[in-house]
Amino acid sequence: MKKIAVIGSTGYVGGELVRLLLQHPKVELSVVTSKTYRGEAYDDVYPHFKKNINLICQEELEDDYDLIFLALPHGHSSKWVSEERLKRSKIIDLGADYRLPYSLYKDWYTEEHDSKALIDQAVYGLSEWNREKIRDARLIANPGCYVTASLLTLLPLLKEKIIGPEDIIIDAKTGLTGAGRGLSLDSHYTEANENTKAYNLFGHRHKPEIDETILKLTGYKTNVLFTPHLVPMNRGILATVYANLAGGVTQKRVREVYESYYGHEGFIRLLKDGHYAQTRWVKGSNYCDISFQVNEDSNKLICVTAIDNILKGAAGQALQNMNISMGFEEDMGLQMIPSFPI
Repeated sequence: MKKIAVIGSTGYVGGELVRLLLQHPKVELSVVTSKTYRGEAYDDVYPHFKKNINLICQEELEDDYDLIFLALPHGHSSKWVSEERLKRSKIIDLGADYRLPYSLYKDWYTEEHDSKALIDQAVYGLSEWNREKIRDARLIANPGCYVTASLLTLLPLLKEKIIGPEDIIIDAKTGLTGAGRGLSLDSHYTEANENTKAYNLFGHRHKPEIDETILKLTGYKTNVLFTPHLVPMNRGILATVYANLAGGVTQKRVREVYESYYGHEGFIRLLKDGHYAQTRWVKGSNYCDISFQVNEDSNKLICVTAIDNILKGAAGQALQNMNISMGFEEDMGLQMIPSFPI
C-alpha cells in the first residue's frame, strides 16, 4: 500500500480527493492537513465521512509519503515544494503554481513564485495527452478545470489541422463549487440563485494556460477568446467551443479524428451525432463527454463538452495522474458511473 497525504484537505477538491483515496484499493490515506480545521476530526468537518475515516486534521506533515496531493490556492504550493521534498515524495499540485512558465505566472497571478527553479521540472498533468511524461515525473501540475474541458476538445482538431488556430472562441459555464469553499458575495445563495453571469472577461487565468498548452502540444500559437460564466448549480462545466474549419471538412471527418485520438480512452465519451453534452450526465464521474456539429455551408464547427469540475476537472484527474505515476491501472478508484439526479 502506498502512503498518501492530502494537504489542504477541507476544500471542495480536497474533500473529493479524500473520498476517492479512501476507496482506492492500493493506497493508504495516512494524513490530511488543514490550517482552518487543525485538531478537528475530519468526519466532524465533513460528516458524510462518518464510519469511513479516522483521521484528525493536522497543520503540517510529520513523515515521508509516497505521494502528496497539494489542494491549495495559488501561491501556496510554491512556498511548500522544494528539491528536498521532491527527493522524498512525488507531488501532484492541484493549484496553478507549476502550470505556466515563470514569466506568464508572474504576469497573470501578479505575485512572485517561491520555487521558480522547479517550474521546468513539473510535468503538465493532462492525463490523456501527457501520460508518458507523467509516469516518470516527481512533480505533476494538475490542469485547471476549464482548461481540461477546452484542451480535450481542441487538441485533436488542431493536431490534425481540422481547424485553424485563429478565431477560436470558448464559452464556458461552471457551477458554484468552481469558486471554492471560501466565503464570497458572488457565491451567496441570493446572489447566485436564479442568475447567470459572465466574469473576468479578457482576464481569466485559465486563458494563458489554454494557449500555452496548445503551443507546447501542437506547435500552434493561439489567442483564444475565453469567456467564463457562473451558473446556479453545484458542480459541472459545459464548454461550447466555436472554430473555423479547414475547407471540405465534414461531420464524418471530425468524428474520424476524434475516434482516432479518443476511441480507446476510458474516460472520454464521444456522443452520437445530434446528441449534445450535458453536465447532468457526467456529474459524480471522471468522464468527459464531447459532442460536435459541423456546418459545411459556413465551414464552422461547434463543439459542446461537459465534465464534472471537481472530478475530471480536478480531483478525478489528479487521481488518474497518481495511477499513471504509480503504475496502477489508470481507472483504478475512478470507475464510478455518473450520479443522477445530483
